[in-house]
This record gives sequence, structure tokens and C-alpha cells, in this order.
Amino acid sequence: MSMSNRCVLNDRNKPILFTMARLDRVKNLTGLVEWYGKNPKLRELVNLVVVGGDRRKESKDLEEKAEMKKMLELIEKYKLNGQFRWISSQMNRVRNGELYRYICDTKGAFVQPALYEAFGLTVVEAMTCGLPTFATCKGGPAEIIVHGKSGFNIDPYHGDQAAEILVDFFEKCKTDPSHWTNISKGGLKRIEEKYTWQIYSERLLTLTGMYGFWKHVSNLDRRESRRYLEMFYALKYRKLAESVPLAVEE
Repeated sequence: MSMSNRCVLNDRNKPILFTMARLDRVKNLTGLVEWYGKNPKLRELVNLVVVGGDRRKESKDLEEKAEMKKMLELIEKYKLNGQFRWISSQMNRVRNGELYRYICDTKGAFVQPALYEAFGLTVVEAMTCGLPTFATCKGGPAEIIVHGKSGFNIDPYHGDQAAEILVDFFEKCKTDPSHWTNISKGGLKRIEEKYTWQIYSERLLTLTGMYGFWKHVSNLDRRESRRYLEMFYALKYRKLAESVPLAVEE
């Protein structure tokens, strides 16, 4: 079976479960594919679309190569053809923004399943588009999302449990479409309150102003600098100076 035939969606009426990241082990995209493959209820409720890596050529990166191999094995093992689409990484930022909005139109959700994520830019991007978001509880996304209100925290080390949280969400949405809307609005509200550039710049200016004020009214900064230089001299420079041979007069 060719690669293109492996990656089609038979039922276009289903909501789409979506993820987008580098094809690294830590991003755990293959982990998400396995959670999906193992859960019949989730497969019945939604299609899965993964954006990551470059399927058109063989990667020179050993880790990415291993993840690609694992992805292909999972497609075969769980017979995902018809329910799963794997798309190569998109370099066009505008197109990426449209991807989030397209998934929104299907009343789908975004999943960030990383084993660890320092901040979680894709989480903020998805929530900014009003896309209900499920993100790793390991790292920054745990602070971005308030579980059950503005999205959902999932544990990447307990994939079966994460899959059940997704099943629960989509089953509720099926019986009550307002559930999807409430989480979508909750995510948008959270971003507006905490993660806009306006808020970031105002905080940065406030911190800069506070630092400038304390530097002006105290000698704390100067005293610390002096102590640091004295320590540097005592530990490093003095020994170096002593090791320099004295000039010998002819």
C-alpha cells in the first residue's frame, strides 16, 4: 500500500483530533497515535490528523527517522487507514493558522501530548483560535490551561487515561453541542486574560520600571557587583597574577 493511500479520511463528517509538532521523541506524536489506535470508542467518535516530520524524504536525523518508522508501524498495527491522516510539517505560518481554524469548523480538538513542554506555543495558538485543547501536564501547558474550564490537562505517561478524557469530551459534545462551545470560549477567555502580547508587554514594562526604581534608590546593585568582582579577583585573578614571572633585570 502506498504512503498516500495510508493517509485518507473515509468519514469526513467526524470531528478531527489534531496535533502539530516536530517529529521528536519528546513531542510524543507517535504516543498520541498509539493512544488513538488502542481506543475503539475514540476512533469511532473522531478522526486523527497529525502534522509533523517530512514524509516525502528520508530524514538524516536518527531520532526523527526512528519516530517515522514507529509511525508507519502503528498505522499498520492498528489498521488506521480511513481514520488517520499524517501530513508533513507546514512551513507557512498563515496556512498553519488556517489549519487550527479548519479543525475548529469540524468541532474538533487540539492535543499536545509531549512528554515535557517548556512553554507550549501551539497550545496558546490553538486556544487563540477557539479550539478546545488537551495538553500535557508536564511543563508550561499545565499553567496555561485550567482543567475542565479552559481546556484539559493530560498525563503523557498515562495514555489510556488521556484517551478516556478525550472520549468523555467528545461523547458529551455529541449529546450537548454547547459543551464544545463552553470549552472553546473558556480557552479564548483564558488567553485574553493571561497570554496576549498586550499583557506581556505591560508586565515587561512594569518589571523594567521596578528594576530601574530600585537601582536608582539603593546601592544594592553596585554593592553586589563590587562583591562579585572581589570574589573573582580572589579566586581567579590573584593566582594568575602571582604565576606571572617577575622581570629579571640584565
